[in-house]
Amino acid sequence: MTSLVTAPQLVSIVDDDNAVREATSDLLESHGYTTAVFASAEEFLLSGQLEDTVCLVTDLRMPGASGIELQQRLIDGGHRIPTIVVTAHPEEAMRSAAMEVGALALLTKPLSEQHLLAWLETAFVSSARA
Repeated sequence: MTSLVTAPQLVSIVDDDNAVREATSDLLESHGYTTAVFASAEEFLLSGQLEDTVCLVTDLRMPGASGIELQQRLIDGGHRIPTIVVTAHPEEAMRSAAMEVGALALLTKPLSEQHLLAWLETAFVSSARA
C-alpha cells in the first residue's frame, strides 16, 4: 500500500510498551510518515509536540492517564488532534468511550497494517479540513 503523505507530517505514538511503540514507528516510517514516540500520556503532553502532531496513535490502557483520558485532556486544552486508539483488550464500553471523546477508531492489537494505514489516511484528511 502506498501512502498519500507527500510532506513529512508528524504522527505521535503513545504506548507504554516499548516494543509496540518502536514497531508502530518503524511501520509508519516505512510508509513515509514522520513519527515521535512517547511512553506515557504525560510525556506526550509535556513534549512540546502537540502543535506539530497531525495524528495521534495512543494505547488505551497505560499507567497514569489512559488513551481516553489523554484525548479528553487534549480536547479540554483546545487541541483537536485526530486520534486512533489501540488496545489489546477490546471491549464495547471502551470503544464507545473512545468514540465519545472523538477518537477516529479503536483498533485491536496486534495491529493490522492495512487498517492502521487506512485510518491514518482518514486522520490526515480530517486534519486537512480542520
